[in-house]
Amino acid sequence: MPQGDKSAYTDKQKRKAEHIEDGYEKQGVPKKEAESRAWATVNKDDGGGKKSGSGRGKDTGHPASHRGGEASAGRSAEERSASARKAAATRKRNAEQRASH
Repeated sequence: MPQGDKSAYTDKQKRKAEHIEDGYEKQGVPKKEAESRAWATVNKDDGGGKKSGSGRGKDTGHPASHRGGEASAGRSAEERSASARKAAATRKRNAEQRASH
């Protein structure tokens, strides 16, 4: 199999790489670099293409898919801290309500 041949990957892995590539392109990464990063991520998550043999399809935990996210990226430390205080107060209030019933 020549280098760069994607025939050894599952359809799901190919879709996953395409989706990751689109995300990089939206961030302004050049097409070729986005494709390279996408396949590197798929390889990191799934250990490469299809593999035959018993026990070879084990779950890897998909480490790369747990990174990123923009939920708190644009928030200051003060905003995150205020949110945490509000959540703690809500948990305390809910616990008190459960205890009184």
